[in-house]
This record gives sequence, structure tokens and C-alpha cells, in this order.
Amino acid sequence: MKAIQFSGLTEEEKYQHFMERIEMDEKIEANDWMPDEYRNALIKLISSHGISEIMGALPEKEWVPKAPTIDRKLSIMAKVQDEMGHGQLLLRVTEDLSKPLGRTREDIMNDLFSKKLKFHNVFHMPSPTWGDAAIIAWLVDGAAILTQTMMLKTSYGPYGRALKRICQEESFHAKHGESLTLALAAGTDSQKQLLQDSLDRWWEPLLMFFGPKSKKDVGHSSVDINIKYKLRSKTNEELRQEFLSKYVPKIKMLGLTIPDDTLRFDEERQEWSYQEPDWKKFKQIVSGDGPKTDERVSLRRDSYKSNAWVREALSNHYQQRKFQIS
Repeated sequence: MKAIQFSGLTEEEKYQHFMERIEMDEKIEANDWMPDEYRNALIKLISSHGISEIMGALPEKEWVPKAPTIDRKLSIMAKVQDEMGHGQLLLRVTEDLSKPLGRTREDIMNDLFSKKLKFHNVFHMPSPTWGDAAIIAWLVDGAAILTQTMMLKTSYGPYGRALKRICQEESFHAKHGESLTLALAAGTDSQKQLLQDSLDRWWEPLLMFFGPKSKKDVGHSSVDINIKYKLRSKTNEELRQEFLSKYVPKIKMLGLTIPDDTLRFDEERQEWSYQEPDWKKFKQIVSGDGPKTDERVSLRRDSYKSNAWVREALSNHYQQRKFQIS
């Protein structure tokens, strides 16, 4: 179905044609007409994803100078570099969506600094040991890969294309995480305990990663906006169940103990039962009151300010080139 010329159509007719494109799995592009609800949902989703990639590099960045070997140092440095690149790529997608609203990259960053823009709960948490670097790269990235591959077929073309590249690079991160985890699990008793302690700390944040059960999960009649517009295809709980099915057997195979005595697979319901995380704590953390929130946001703010001259120089260069070409 070709894009419709919307001149002369009512808002209702434009919306009807737009939804027909969504239902036919057409890709929406940045310059296409889209309803405000769709644009706002995209901006909220992609800006949060982009900032999470950038803030997610910080817990592992702390371990770059402390990695135990030069090979580990190179691997974690490459991973940090990838995550920052993913964030930049996604923020460019967000910028294109935000231009009609008169918003810029600087507005997005200021939303982060004021804690208006939320990022994933796991990146507010401390990473005090090398075991945390392993759990982050293996299980946190594993949770992220499940979410990102689910959205590869998103209705918004620029986001889907960005995710294709991101998911390809995440496959390296998964191997990196498996390697770290296997090395510790096969190591000395103290190394195994280091890994177990990290799993104990990260288990609840990992369950929180996918967010609370959504409207569809709890039988609510309202429609999830992101599913309505095919920005995503699975609910929070469906992703959490997928994560548990994939990683619980692997965790047990390594001889690790999952810190949840209630965890079991219900054969009749074909789903995992688990101890619900503290969702009040989750809301508090993502609202900007996590253990490491202030420190990491401050680090990002200081970096943004100290590198302002680079952005200014690049902007001046671009303007000069534009003038010469014209």
C-alpha cells in the first residue's frame, strides 16, 4: 500500500489510513504523517532506550581499569564503546521524531539531567565486584537482547533499522558475558562465591527489568499503546517468562542458586511462578532515586558540559561546509 497524500483529508480519515498501513505491516518513516499519540509513544520509547544504552555503559566502564587481564580489559572496553554508539544512534532517531515538536538533542539530555527522562532500573544499581561485570554482560544484556529482537519488526522503520545493527553487535556482548560467567563458575571457591553473590544482588533488578505486568497481562480491557501501533509485539510478562525459560536452566547448570525459593515452572499453566519484585522500589529507582543514580547522572552531566566545545566546533564546521556548498 503506497503512502497516502493527506491533503484535503480530515484528521479521522488520516488516522484511518495510518492504521491501515499499521495493520498491513507497512513501515512508517520519519517524514510520514503520524498521529500525535504514535509520535509521542515513539519518542518516549526510543529516547528511554537510547539513554539506557548510554547509562548502561557506566557500570561496566567502572571495571575497565580494574579488569583482571589485558584481554578482559579490551573486551569490556569494546563493549562500553558499542553501548555508547547504540545510544547515539537511537538519540538521532529520537531527534528526527522530535524536530516537529521543536525539541533538540540538548532538550533530551536536559531531560536526563533533571530526571524527567527515565532509564532502565538495572543501570541505577552498583557494580562492586568483577562478578557484577559478568552478570551484567550475561543476564542484563540477555534480557535486553530478548526485548530488542522482539522489536526488530517494529512499525517504525528507522527504529527497526537501528535495532538490526544493535542486535548484531549485542551478539558479541552475549558471548563476552558467557565467557566471563563460565570462567568464574569454573574457578576457585572464592570466584564461584563472587558470582553467586552478584546473582543474589541482581536477581530482583533482573525481574524488574521488563517492567510491571501490563494491561493485557492482568486482563485489563485497555489496549497497550505500543502493541496497538505494533511498536512491540510482546507484553512485559511474556518477555519475563521468556527470560526465565531461557536462563533459569543455564543458571542451575552452572551450580548457582537462584535466590527465590518460590520459583517453579507450573506445568498446568505453562508459565513460571516467582516471587514478585518490590514494584514500589522499582518506581522509586526509575524515577531517579536509585543507589547510583545521582552519581551516574552527575558523571554524564559533567561529561556533556566538558565536551560542549566539541559539539560547537562540529556545528561551526557543518555550517561552514553548508555555506560553501550553497
